Amino acid sequence: MKIAIVGAGKLGLKVTEALLGGDHSVTILDQDEDVLQKLSSHLDVMTVNANAKETKILKNLGIATYDYLIAVTESDETNIVIASFAKKLGCSKVIARVRDPEHMDQLGFIKETMGIDNIVNPDLAITVEIYKYLVEKYTLSNGIFSSGKVALLEFSAKKFSALIGRSMHDVGAVLENMLIVALSRNGKVIIPHGDTVIQPEDGLYVIGERIPIMELNAQVHEKGKYTDLQKVMIVGGGKTGYYLAKKLSEFGIAVKIIEIDKNRCHYLSTHLEDVMILHGDATDLDLLEEENLDEMDAFVTATGYDEENLLLALMAKRHKIEDVIAKVSRESYSELIESMGIDMALNPIDITASTILRFVQGSKRVVSSVLIQGQAEIMEIIASHHMKLIDRPLSELEIPDGVIVAAIHRGLNVIIPNGDTIIQEGDRVIFFSLLTELPELEKMLRDNEKLPFFKRKRQR
Repeated sequence: MKIAIVGAGKLGLKVTEALLGGDHSVTILDQDEDVLQKLSSHLDVMTVNANAKETKILKNLGIATYDYLIAVTESDETNIVIASFAKKLGCSKVIARVRDPEHMDQLGFIKETMGIDNIVNPDLAITVEIYKYLVEKYTLSNGIFSSGKVALLEFSAKKFSALIGRSMHDVGAVLENMLIVALSRNGKVIIPHGDTVIQPEDGLYVIGERIPIMELNAQVHEKGKYTDLQKVMIVGGGKTGYYLAKKLSEFGIAVKIIEIDKNRCHYLSTHLEDVMILHGDATDLDLLEEENLDEMDAFVTATGYDEENLLLALMAKRHKIEDVIAKVSRESYSELIESMGIDMALNPIDITASTILRFVQGSKRVVSSVLIQGQAEIMEIIASHHMKLIDRPLSELEIPDGVIVAAIHRGLNVIIPNGDTIIQEGDRVIFFSLLTELPELEKMLRDNEKLPFFKRKRQR
């Protein structure tokens, strides 16, 4: 497919890398010539140094021949205008990044009047994942992902002590015909390998046939248990802090926001009900202690600085707060996060890129997908005869470390794969992938015939 991306920031780059993995033709438009030169030196993309709000630029580009335009500049209004112009000039589908709270109550109106097919909001997306973790972690439907006869179950290793201390090689003796596809350890979702040993504090993601999984669920889940979350402190009153405080407050939780900018505090106090807004520097431990840090059930760091978020999260964990979550945008901090022991670290760029990719790919091949703790994705695809992954044993495929073939649905049968398993045309294949591995996953799903992976002739 031909795809135009307006905005060469972190999100634009992440989406571009993933789309190129799937053999799409990508054009990047940005007004910063230096940034574009750096991109073109290491990515196979066409770059255009211009203001995409000018319709003549879009016309000269031939936007009517493009399948998608994705507007992800720093300005909501610019993204809305560019997406709308592209749509009216003939682009098949357009996507805009919109983040300001003022727009959230009128998204339907914006999409309808401006002709925008999809709107993504990184701050709202990360809020949803934090909310699900804090409020719904004890109220999740038992099978958090299911398709036909296949189901995925999440539970604590402590609930099934026979697994603790076992390596992945030995798990089969306890979980017959099931597969542990991921572990949640120290705030990070990891894909286990044969010598990975299950620890008491691990959260386990197990996939298998629906009936055995539901029987396992009866052993490891407490029915009717709800969260006892009552007090949450949020550091950073930006868009993420705003959305999260609003959502938690509406659920009935006592929320405190600490924000260093006085004008932002005024905005928050006039737009949020039943939320305590504190003007101050959260790195001041005396302030945190005065505000009863030790009494908090959860602590969320959502400032615009990764280093500050991680430092404060570590401090909160040392104060024995049960749930500590950090917003972290740099992938280079992933190993550091794992060693810190915080409960959850989320990257809004990864989450939003995943949302955009699933929309671009549509339902032609990707049947369904679900985010796991905002760090991984479980995705079901239909294997096409063009794909490189069919008719070869899994052991011969170049499967990235952060990706696992979790299950195969073939006719009425469910196959829990091993290295000798061969994917056939028409199989419904379930992958579990870290969001950081999306570009590599797209490469693995690339067509043998070098055609765009998700392209299909339009039905008339």
